[in-house]
Amino acid sequence: MKDYKKVIIALSGGVDSAVAAALLKKQGFEVAGVFFRFFSSRTSSFQAKKISKKLGISLKIIDARKEFKKRVIDYFIASYKKGLTPNPCVACNKEMKFQVLFDLMKKYKADYVATGHYARLGREFSIFNFQFSNNSKISKFSNTKLLEAKDKNKDQSYFLYRLTQKDLAKIIFPLGDYRKSEVKKIAKKMKLPVAENESQDICFVAENSIGDFLKKNIKSKIGEIREIGGNILGKHKGLPFYTIGQRKGIEIGGTGPYWVIGKNVLKNELVVTDDPKKLFTDKFWVNQVNWVNQKVKFPLRAKIRIRYRAEKFSAIIRKVRGEKLEVRSERFLRAVTPGQAAVFYKNGEVLGGGVII
Repeated sequence: MKDYKKVIIALSGGVDSAVAAALLKKQGFEVAGVFFRFFSSRTSSFQAKKISKKLGISLKIIDARKEFKKRVIDYFIASYKKGLTPNPCVACNKEMKFQVLFDLMKKYKADYVATGHYARLGREFSIFNFQFSNNSKISKFSNTKLLEAKDKNKDQSYFLYRLTQKDLAKIIFPLGDYRKSEVKKIAKKMKLPVAENESQDICFVAENSIGDFLKKNIKSKIGEIREIGGNILGKHKGLPFYTIGQRKGIEIGGTGPYWVIGKNVLKNELVVTDDPKKLFTDKFWVNQVNWVNQKVKFPLRAKIRIRYRAEKFSAIIRKVRGEKLEVRSERFLRAVTPGQAAVFYKNGEVLGGGVII
């Protein structure tokens, strides 16, 4: 049996993936790097080349621009056209990053894939499974828990809820037990040539200006602004340019203020209210559900996060019809937004999640 295993790691050019690769190499893995070119920028690939050279590992550059546009950018635009507010990072992780990594793992006969995500894995072994070393292969019969990272401020488990047990069995998250401050110290100590800037929320949107991006990619369709009681108050510029809970930029003359409370896509109407209390609810629904932990039972009491880095809240989850779930919170929530991910946690473990409808 080999005393080391081969792992393919996604290198972005940033500090997190660079340190993750360095840690894997230090642990005895045979490390191979891969850089994904998702859009036109070449700066990051230059950084990834410098990092791979410093670490003495190979680097393969994958031109994934066409697939990224199809699976992530087009999905993002289509969701906004439907009146939703999507989270493209969730789709990117499952449909792009890990899918390509797994394809490369099979092609080059590697044992694992790895990324610089801040998340942890907890592996349970039956009495029939033996782990001979830290680098040994993991039996397909073991159960893997997706857990929050040690650094709660940087935890990225929210974006990973669509991963399956089959996926997790072949993934390593080297940074799960490190704080960001520790990662930066390691990079400095090793003199890794990493990019200093933090990654932005939506990588393909320049300076995170979603409004400008949507204006370039979605044809504006003017419609009526209707008060929740039925009165028409004015005209909107196009439903994709508004989100639930928004107050500024509605441009209704006269009395106010008003908040966006809903969208009627069929009638092309923006629904608003002058009562901010109506933005609050203790119940919403979720579909397109993926269970990381297959052992859940209903009704399920869990902690739920409905935005990245948002505070989790306690709720009871019930099955309604098919895969549709009803989530009833123990407190009222402001501006629950269709299209966003609702991720279910219990004792720091990601049980699963879905899309708010």
